[in-house]
Amino acid sequence: MLNSFSWYNHDVLMPALDFERVERWLQEVAATYEKKIGQLSYIFCNDEEILRVNRQFLQHDYYTDIITFDNTHGRVVSGDMFISLDTVSSNATDVSHEDYNRELLRVVVHGLLHLCGINDKGPGEREIMEECENRALTLYNAIKQ
Repeated sequence: MLNSFSWYNHDVLMPALDFERVERWLQEVAATYEKKIGQLSYIFCNDEEILRVNRQFLQHDYYTDIITFDNTHGRVVSGDMFISLDTVSSNATDVSHEDYNRELLRVVVHGLLHLCGINDKGPGEREIMEECENRALTLYNAIKQ
């Protein structure tokens, strides 16, 4: 199934996003990498839930803003993404000094970029990821509400 988006919240309020606009944006971002959207699930949660997921599935004992589970097949990107709204909020204030909504969009597209093959753990990869995020955010601004 192509272009299937699911948005869930777990123990947090659903963020106030224009989900139709975000979905059009994510489709356009994927297309810039010659990818198509398959099934994407975004689960918004709090720090405790993302820590539980991180421990259970990745054996990591720390908080993070997003965990991406990749189910991509060929050019069709699919996956499940857990996003801690607590960490997004603290990163917006302490790290990126960005507006909360912009930081949330950055994290939403960050997961998609991972599914498109962009990494951020190796030497120089973080800078490439940030550049890709910034290009994607510019594209978001061009999408009509």
